[in-house]
Amino acid sequence: MNDFILASQSPRRKQILEWAELDFEVIVKSTDESYPEHLRIEEIPVYIARQKAIAVQQYLETAFHKQYSTKPVLAADTIVVLDGKIIGKPADRKNAIEILEMLSGKKHQVITGVVLLNAQADVFFSDITEVIFNKLSRAQIEFYVDKYQPYDKAGAYAIQEWIGVVGIASINGDFYNVMGLPISRLLRELEKF
Repeated sequence: MNDFILASQSPRRKQILEWAELDFEVIVKSTDESYPEHLRIEEIPVYIARQKAIAVQQYLETAFHKQYSTKPVLAADTIVVLDGKIIGKPADRKNAIEILEMLSGKKHQVITGVVLLNAQADVFFSDITEVIFNKLSRAQIEFYVDKYQPYDKAGAYAIQEWIGVVGIASINGDFYNVMGLPISRLLRELEKF
């Protein structure tokens, strides 16, 4: 199954899918990324991803009813969790530095929720990768924030950038999950879908 819609504007997710040589098109609709407080942490990115997929599916049913009636919608959302607390996208330079100082020398989890949705099926899962940062100096953190401006990234970093090369001691799990899409598991789910 190589023909689906990606409900994400993330250039990283798009790149991972292109590396897997899948055929897809990108359609994004803005959605509310809030979530019910009773959800367990690993359920939160799945819930947000589902909202993204539903928004695109509803748009397609309204605008292109027949053309997209069976085409699946793929959506994903990634969160960073440190000591049981969700670390979102930084608000500004100061906040990005604070976040990276919190992550420095510690282990955290990156959780991506994935949803595949069409009229016949609703497949969802979350994938967890543990990441351990080396102890980072203030100068390293400021260099990274100033050069790469990671303001659109949960946890204020992208593993595929400079900070991943020099700052990450180890990962336990899927590298691509930290980039925003656990592609190996997704490919298995697409085959079943």
